Amino acid sequence: MPKAYASTVINASPDDVWARIRHFNALPEWTHGAIEQSELEGGLEADQIGVVRHLVLGNGEVHIRERLLTLSDDERTYTYNFESSPFEVDNYLSTIRVTPVTDGGGSFVEWWTTFDCNRDEQAHWTGFFANEVFQGGFNALKAHFGDA
Repeated sequence: MPKAYASTVINASPDDVWARIRHFNALPEWTHGAIEQSELEGGLEADQIGVVRHLVLGNGEVHIRERLLTLSDDERTYTYNFESSPFEVDNYLSTIRVTPVTDGGGSFVEWWTTFDCNRDEQAHWTGFFANEVFQGGFNALKAHFGDA
């Protein structure tokens, strides 16, 4: 099972970074501009396990549905999956986590996913999720905290 992984250090407290990313429906507010819209389905709140967010990307033709599977404020982490996506991957399971940097302060942020795909497409999807999706989100977080 391939794994895409990205991490960064942000010069802001873990509580501040977590407050920015915690809300499951706030992805358009803290990531790069590829996400045009995010709506919650089913009447659940953004921090309720099982809530589904419907994302609209790019020119409005790309739709992704993701379900929140776990959320821990104590550990500053949540995990979600794809309910549906245009990407040619299966069993997508992604986690984002914020931990303190103990030497000098700041936050260490990790974002990773595991998934299944055709063997000849593993490098493509691993690079896409790590570099395009996760790193793009990190760049936006850093800019928000004046750390770009």
